[in-house]
Amino acid sequence: MKVGDKVWFRGEKQGYTVKAANGVFAICTKPFNPKRTVLYTIVSYLENARGPENLVFGMGAETKEECEEMLERLVRGESEVSHRHRVELDIDRLSHPQKKGKK
Repeated sequence: MKVGDKVWFRGEKQGYTVKAANGVFAICTKPFNPKRTVLYTIVSYLENARGPENLVFGMGAETKEECEEMLERLVRGESEVSHRHRVELDIDRLSHPQKKGKK
């Protein structure tokens, strides 16, 4: 997955947008309108799992910068995908939006 891709997980109607990614992790968000915020999930390719960060008081994933900071924490080993709230990675579909001006 690359930044900007849309991913749908099995059993969920609304897709997530990849906000930060490297070869090991992807931080994905989707709007949560009732609270005017976003829901997020971290994809861990090595563990074939996804879920929230394991921090008790998370730092947020509302902005691209917050997602990139989360990715850095994961890479440095300061946090990880929650063991308690993780689920198996089950991608239903993935779309790569076209760049403007290209066909």
